[in-house]
Order: sequence, then C-alpha cells, then structure tokens
Amino acid sequence: MIEALNEVERAEALDGLDEWDYDEARDAITRTIVFADFVEAFGFMTQVALIAERANHHPEWKNIWNRVEILLTTHDAGGLSPRDIELAEAIDAIVDDD
Repeated sequence: MIEALNEVERAEALDGLDEWDYDEARDAITRTIVFADFVEAFGFMTQVALIAERANHHPEWKNIWNRVEILLTTHDAGGLSPRDIELAEAIDAIVDDD
C-alpha cells in the first residue's frame, strides 16, 4: 500500500510544481489549464488518460469547453502521495510540449 507524503515531503514536492495549488481540505493538488478550444483540451485529456492508465492512477477532473480542471490525491493513502507528484509532473510535461 502506498503512503501519503509527510509534511516535509509534501513541501519539497510542491516546491517543484509551480502551476499546482495545494488543497489542504482534501490533501490534494489542483490545476486548471486553459486551451485554445475543446478539441485541444480533449486531446490533452486523451494523452493524460493513457499515462494515468499505465500508472493505474487516475485524476479527478472535468472539462468545460476549453478548460480542464484537475485534482490529484491518492484515495488509498488518504491524501497526497508520490503517485500524485509523478502524475502532476507528467501532466506538466505534456502542457510544456504544446
């Protein structure tokens, strides 16, 4: 079973995730990304879905036209875990490539 990050680990991880906000109530990280249009947003979500499926770690997210809102937390761990940080970094890499 994967364990949640402790305070020090969380702070160190968040230092490297400038575009993400910490949601203390859910012990999660969130990010909203705005794209040019729906097709671009959906294409991004498809890329993330493939990575998430391989990692067996899936985001909570929603898409409203050109906007994708993402929340990452590890339910089995009861909060933020290394899996969330890894997925956030992969998401950032996709956004940075566009």
